[in-house]
Amino acid sequence: KKRGWSLPRANTPLSSGCRPESDISAELDATDAAHCQFLIGMLRWVTELGRVNMCLEVSMMSSHMAAPRIGHLQQLMHMIAYLKKVPKLTLVFDPRHPEIDKQRFDVHDWHDFYRDAKEEIPHDLPPPRRHEVSMHCFVGANHASNLSNRRSQTGVLIFLNRAPILWYSKRQSTVESSTFGSEFVAMKIAVEMIQGLRYKLRTFGIPINKPTNIFCDNEAVCKNTRLPHSTLNKKHNAIAYHKYREAVAVGMIRIAK
Repeated sequence: KKRGWSLPRANTPLSSGCRPESDISAELDATDAAHCQFLIGMLRWVTELGRVNMCLEVSMMSSHMAAPRIGHLQQLMHMIAYLKKVPKLTLVFDPRHPEIDKQRFDVHDWHDFYRDAKEEIPHDLPPPRRHEVSMHCFVGANHASNLSNRRSQTGVLIFLNRAPILWYSKRQSTVESSTFGSEFVAMKIAVEMIQGLRYKLRTFGIPINKPTNIFCDNEAVCKNTRLPHSTLNKKHNAIAYHKYREAVAVGMIRIAK
């Protein structure tokens, strides 16, 4: 009210066709830029506290905190209006294990490829507390979604049993020329997150004795991960390639489309 602003009507987190990276409106002055950064910080906490449905949009806007423009501030107002229209959503923390068809996952002998590989497990684990949990992950990438530099966006959603506990959306640091490459990088990020989470939960006394189920929507990535005889030559992709093939070999994860 002090600035004479009003909230627009909003049915989605961002207005239709919005591309923050393509905005060419004037840059904000210092006062409005600080306000813009305040709103982005607030929205980041909103997604951290459970508004998973805005994770991608907040990540896109966070990329413009250094030099926000008038169009970015208008979109932030649009996001605030969306929060006002849809003030409450519920995350269901279901303790039951989901029903997973084990036949979706291939089983192979990895001994000749990663003979000495093993999952890192704390040596001073506390005694198990309560029941064993299962971990499930969905991973994907929006290939070349950023119009200004053609970097892809990674998305990861992790469940314990049926409870969503971790969500992630971030622009990738490299430009991938194919959908396969962007999905490959996304898988590497997901595996690293799972690796750290399994380690942390075990230090809390939470038993995890089964592989984490990862679901990926790219058939080529699934085959390169699951089949021991698949090969890959590009160096930066090969690092990710061996990272999660080794995780499959030690039984830390298993992957299905």
